[in-house]
Amino acid sequence: MFLSVFDVFKIGVGPSSSHTMGPMTAARRFLDDLAAGNWPRAARARPAAITASLHGSLAFTGIGHGSDRAVILGLSGEVPQTVDPDAMDGIIARVRETGTIAPPGRPAYRFRPAVDLVLDKRTPLPGHPNGMQFCAYDTDGQLLLRRNYFSIGGGFVVTTDELEALRTASPGDADVPWPFADAREMLDMAKRSGLSIAAMKRANEEAGLSRTNLDRRLDAIWSAMSSCIDRGLSQPGELPGGLRVKRRAAAIHDQLAQKWSRNEVDPLMANDWLSVFAMAVNEENAAGGRVVTAPTNGAAGVIPAVLSYAVKFNAGTGDQAIRDFLLTAAAIGGIIKHRASISGAEVGCQGEVGSASAMAAAGLCAILGGSPEQVENAAEIALEHHLGMTCDPVGGLVQIPCIERNAFGAVKAVTAASLALKGDGTHAVPLDACVETMRQTGHDMNEKYKETSLGGLAVNVVAC
Repeated sequence: MFLSVFDVFKIGVGPSSSHTMGPMTAARRFLDDLAAGNWPRAARARPAAITASLHGSLAFTGIGHGSDRAVILGLSGEVPQTVDPDAMDGIIARVRETGTIAPPGRPAYRFRPAVDLVLDKRTPLPGHPNGMQFCAYDTDGQLLLRRNYFSIGGGFVVTTDELEALRTASPGDADVPWPFADAREMLDMAKRSGLSIAAMKRANEEAGLSRTNLDRRLDAIWSAMSSCIDRGLSQPGELPGGLRVKRRAAAIHDQLAQKWSRNEVDPLMANDWLSVFAMAVNEENAAGGRVVTAPTNGAAGVIPAVLSYAVKFNAGTGDQAIRDFLLTAAAIGGIIKHRASISGAEVGCQGEVGSASAMAAAGLCAILGGSPEQVENAAEIALEHHLGMTCDPVGGLVQIPCIERNAFGAVKAVTAASLALKGDGTHAVPLDACVETMRQTGHDMNEKYKETSLGGLAVNVVAC
């Protein structure tokens, strides 16, 4: 299996890649499967009504993550990449008022969200904590089609069969020049070829894309990240959801900008810029704005923050360096996703912010001149110091502790890159061992600490 850089970085909307983008994608996919008609049915059977149920973590934190809204949008024909955030409320209101979904170019179906959309906290679907089931019925109420989908992190959606195929696949199966399945193979291939990790990743991408198209799409990812930061740095007020969390990025940015314009020397300034970039993204994500999964929405602020930090404080960070950063980060993210998980519902926040921090550390180390061995070391340092991190969002919202946690993930990434660059790449704990430790830790972690809001901060902080 080959994970493209554009599988790792996807433009979508907040607040969650697995709980918002995933359900929207799954609902739209069911709509497409229904329209395709590639399923057994009587000759005159016509779908007239649709129901949906969310299971596991999706059921426990679905309301706070907007999973119910995402299903309605997906069944209305929307997809995360192109849905207009400003139009979403109107679409949802019409469906709730009429009890009907009417996707463009498709038949209308009965769908009453209050009745036909169930958050089932009792019945997990085997395979993954983020399970969804969609059903279609004819006018007599006879079941015509039932499909199960799983949102496995980062906006990825798979069926039961596809999930099993992912677990047995290897990047070595892909028809690309450098099909590394883990960090050890990645370093071996880099040593034999003399190529950087970014160059190998680029060669893999160019097996299916022209160089011009690849660069254009990488630039679009960076543009979306930058735009998200800019918007987050300009928006005051409170975040939606009922926790009364105030946006802080805009006010902090104004303070920093004033000091910057006066050339004031502040030993914390670089760190403050790094933090405010991350917070700006995750405040936008919490507000349902347009973000880039990196590798998830809950961790979307780490990579843009570190890259923006590099642009601001390193004069050598031009267009090519930005592309190399993203390619290197995607190579590390692909290994982590294949060998463990990037899903908070599966392994806790170590799989989200921890993975993002490792990816950012690798990218920064690479563009600052790090060798492949140093890049791998940077990723390992960052991931190692997120091991065991739980996912316990207060009120099921991607706000507390998620926004500040992204700032700390960015700080750890820069520190990890700096430490790795001071060494020669040799270190005691290989990245592969750290990734496997994360997988085992996630497996052993109590379910209440894996995006269910049943433990940790979610129960010890009063949601008011």
